[in-house]
Amino acid sequence: MIPRYTNPQMGKIWAEESKFDYWLKIEKAVSVAQAELGIIPKKASDDIVNYGQFDIEKINEIEAVTNHDVIAFLNNVSSYIGDSAKYLHFGLTSSDIGDTALSLQMVESTDIIIDKIKKFITVLKNQALNYKDTVMVGRTHGIHAEPITFGFKIAVWAFEMNRNLKRIIDAKENISYGKISGAVGTYANTPPEVEKRVCEILGLKPALASTQILQRDRHAQMLSALAICGATLEKIALEIRGLQRTDVKEAEEPFSKGQKGSSAMPHKRNPIICERICGLARVLRGNAVVAMENIALWHERDISHSSAERVIIPDSFIILDYLLDKITDVIKNLTVHKNNMERNLMKYGGIIFSQRVLLELINKGMARADAYQIIQEEALKAWDTEGSFKDNILKNKKVLKFLTKKEIENLFDVKYHLKYIDTIINRLETIEET
Repeated sequence: MIPRYTNPQMGKIWAEESKFDYWLKIEKAVSVAQAELGIIPKKASDDIVNYGQFDIEKINEIEAVTNHDVIAFLNNVSSYIGDSAKYLHFGLTSSDIGDTALSLQMVESTDIIIDKIKKFITVLKNQALNYKDTVMVGRTHGIHAEPITFGFKIAVWAFEMNRNLKRIIDAKENISYGKISGAVGTYANTPPEVEKRVCEILGLKPALASTQILQRDRHAQMLSALAICGATLEKIALEIRGLQRTDVKEAEEPFSKGQKGSSAMPHKRNPIICERICGLARVLRGNAVVAMENIALWHERDISHSSAERVIIPDSFIILDYLLDKITDVIKNLTVHKNNMERNLMKYGGIIFSQRVLLELINKGMARADAYQIIQEEALKAWDTEGSFKDNILKNKKVLKFLTKKEIENLFDVKYHLKYIDTIINRLETIEET
């Protein structure tokens, strides 16, 4: 965990002390279930529940000798329990505790992520409505295409984030499982009834088959969902970066009072938040690849996945949690330059209306190839000379044989391209309110 990018609530879930808290919670739940089923004495369960505790420093000292974190943990907890400690971890294997605890950590972390995604979707919906009539140029390949509105652009993001929400909810369902099935997962030393009862106590579901570990497709699905969500945030941030370029200047991320953009150039107002989002989203994708590599393990288990997961799982939740805070602030407090959007829209005298003129010439009887050639020549002439496409069309004799000047003027009406924007914006109502 990198403190710079770690929010306290999420960081606490993945702190070392919290991990041991989860382990102890599971050991106590196991003892309760085993006592209820008559596997261990009721007094032993009571002692484990009442006296079980741990000391992180002591655990670390023991692990330095045992080179096994779960055994170090159990030795330390046992020291507080007395004779009943012989029933601690009775019939279990390390992954029964570690994997079930990991599921609890991931579920709790996912709840934080889900809540923040919902809040971000609300911000996107509000901004889509705020800017639904703010006309700007649509771009493909970075080149002017046809008119859109800024609200339309944001609405696209809102629908995509709603899909991310559904993906993460689905992934949460598949990670909400525990396993208390013993070595290689056959229940030989701890019956299925114990697993069922423990999972019931913990609010999880028992895995139908787990070998010695929960199968890592579950974890890979979650990290993939987190990475896809991060990629969406990068997509949004990248768009803001593009719109903030000096020669575009249509939208800018917040720039606080007293903030500095460069140690050398005082004029600089750089999109550093959006650039940070883009950079950290790459880490999420890398982590997802590692999670998929962790699916294939030797036989009923090895621990090649374990070391990687100590890094990729906490960091993925921590990073996305951080990125959601940042992107929500960016979109909520975005500076939008409507005048610049209008200025850029009509650059080169309306070349963005080339398709409209093309289609109208075809409707009037001109061959498509001929119409395309004429329009392309006049558009590129405007492009190359900083001229006006509309003026060129109004002077073209071949065009005037098919269209009157008034008809040509009408073809350069931006409203034609925006007649269904409200239809799209209104679909935001299909996204459930948080």
